[in-house]
Amino acid sequence: MGAGFWARRSAFLYLAAWLMLGLMLAGLLDATTGAGMPASLLFVLPLVLVYACVCGFSAFYLSRAYPLAKKSMAQVVGVFFLTAVIAATLWCAAAAAWTALWQWLAPQQAGLASRPVLAVMFGVGVLLYGITACAHYLALESERARRLETRELELKLLAQDAELRMLRTQIDPHFLFNSLNSISALTAIDAGAARDMTLRLAGFFRHTLGLEAHRMVSLADEVELVERFLAIEQVRFGPRLDFECRIEDAAAACRLPPMILQPLVENAVKHGIGGLLEGGTVRVTGQRAGSQLKLRIENDVDPDGGAAGGPGNGKGRGIGLANVRQRLLAAYGIEASVHATREHHIFRVDLVLPAETGE
Repeated sequence: MGAGFWARRSAFLYLAAWLMLGLMLAGLLDATTGAGMPASLLFVLPLVLVYACVCGFSAFYLSRAYPLAKKSMAQVVGVFFLTAVIAATLWCAAAAAWTALWQWLAPQQAGLASRPVLAVMFGVGVLLYGITACAHYLALESERARRLETRELELKLLAQDAELRMLRTQIDPHFLFNSLNSISALTAIDAGAARDMTLRLAGFFRHTLGLEAHRMVSLADEVELVERFLAIEQVRFGPRLDFECRIEDAAAACRLPPMILQPLVENAVKHGIGGLLEGGTVRVTGQRAGSQLKLRIENDVDPDGGAAGGPGNGKGRGIGLANVRQRLLAAYGIEASVHATREHHIFRVDLVLPAETGE
């Protein structure tokens, strides 16, 4: 439908331009012969429309047969000049025949296409053919530029998708390594808890395998994934690990890249709660503010230690926060941001990204 609409629109604009030219030629004919505007219009407009079709079709096929990128400029100019002369000559011959018909039908209007008028028509015909050819070449170049732009965009999207997949695959080995360390530690202390954690870990990865086929997931699904992760960690931490979640309904429907929150929550547990003897709380909040989705991940930290769970701790640097930053940058560019701050005993990460509810 779209291509047909643009083709009809282009044809309409093309004929409208030629009709305006016909009005100008009719006025010139009326001024030079005194035949009257109605008679001049009836004489000129059929000739103009016929020549418009001749110029349009012949210039269309010639511009494709002689592309500027493959033919020399002298060859292109020579071919189009010769064709323009032939087309203008045939147009003048048609005008002479049309004049003879008018002389037979309306003898009082004889002499509409006199020699001076035919000479003007010939010059105008050559010029109009050249303008039509230039218009076709401009359309071809515009179409080629659009194709190149589309191809460039496709390549950019493919590169972006490859980068997102690469960043996404960094998370699973990192999380698996940490989880296996936890299971190993539990094995000597509580074999039952280690077995329970192993089963929960298997369920978690079974769930995450389905995320690879989706470009985006809802915030509600992402929070469910975080809860599965924390259920695994609570086997090891017990009552030392608490979790609070406050997600507004409008925010829960928003979509975001999968496993964006999980690395941040993992950092909060490993480098924040893990350093506190009495344990602490991981808090996740989400709200929609107009066209933005605002997420916050907070965790308790040791007020006397480094910036546990974040960039201030040597162990906390690396995959977690940096991975999230890179994935959001690849997915949204400057529309998304990640800010990590610490206030005494609280470490906080704020995410701001576009609020999208569709695929």
